[in-house]
Amino acid sequence: MVMATENKFRKISRDNLKLDILNPRLPKSKQGKDEAEVIKFMLLESATLELMMAIGENNFFEGEQLLVVPDKDDVGKFIVVEGNRRLTAVKLLSNPELSVVKKDAIKRICEEAEHKPKEIPCLIFSEKEEILKYLGFRHITGIKSWRLLEKGRYLYDLKQTEYNDVPFLQACREIAKSIGSSSSYIRRLLTGVELYNKIEDVDFYSIDGLNDTRFHLNYYTDALNKEHIRTFLGVDFNSELPLENLNEDKLKEITHWWFKETEGKSRVLGDSKSLKMLDAVINSSVALEAFRGGASIDHSYELTDDLELLFKNEVEKSLRSLEQADIYSNKIDKFYTGLYDDLKSINDLAKKIKNYQQQRERDNDDF
Repeated sequence: MVMATENKFRKISRDNLKLDILNPRLPKSKQGKDEAEVIKFMLLESATLELMMAIGENNFFEGEQLLVVPDKDDVGKFIVVEGNRRLTAVKLLSNPELSVVKKDAIKRICEEAEHKPKEIPCLIFSEKEEILKYLGFRHITGIKSWRLLEKGRYLYDLKQTEYNDVPFLQACREIAKSIGSSSSYIRRLLTGVELYNKIEDVDFYSIDGLNDTRFHLNYYTDALNKEHIRTFLGVDFNSELPLENLNEDKLKEITHWWFKETEGKSRVLGDSKSLKMLDAVINSSVALEAFRGGASIDHSYELTDDLELLFKNEVEKSLRSLEQADIYSNKIDKFYTGLYDDLKSINDLAKKIKNYQQQRERDNDDF
């Protein structure tokens, strides 16, 4: 991705550089606050101390220039759109009292620091929007990946500012093309952020411990790949308004399943295996009723038609493996030690399954 040639490079005094209080990496609860709040977050949530030590020992690496825009409300000042953690480290090296946390560690780093940069290499853009597409490539599909929620917030902001008048599906295609991603991924990510915004607006359904720093957006973006979960929630990806028919009660229900803990455990995780099971459970009225009634996801999954299909597939897969072994059997010179025991175990398992089938058939015989 090529940046515009008219953007100007120069070194700017650290005192004229301001942290971006609307940085998408910040939790929404921290956005719009003052610089002190941003610095506190950076120290508590990011490896800022380590970065302070690195800059203090090696100085500021000019190849890692900050991307800035002029502050229209404060002449001569610049807002750092990209590089807020580095700017935080530089500010603290020269002014440790800016922090209200980790004071002892910061004081020690400052005392040992050989370098405390006064001027920082910056690339100046005229508008913040000029930087957005570059950041999208760098942090979403490039080498410095953000957390998923940060990616989602960035893309959501990009959609609102750059593609606000563009139909949703077209906007997804254009954003995907601009950052080198797929439109289906962008569609799920933007929709996932909209779901997140709804959940945040109701204070995360008052689920203990759940907030924007502990929220797993990937649970929702991955779940939106599952047809039955999408239908359950009322999400329609063929619509220009995917959440037009969203069932907010079911959104609350599925969020509780994922995040509300009982005895230290959630009802179900949001990993690939669990989502597959949940998708099958939601598609079965019997299994879903059992799960809602308190049954485990594993037990509920056993009540779905999927289990019958899995059983059939495993038996057929075993049969194919044995047929292949039979082909090899008349071509090898020496059978391995333990073959007899393995074949006996296979025979015993086959008899066990056959006996269980016959028992079920007798139990179902009304006569």
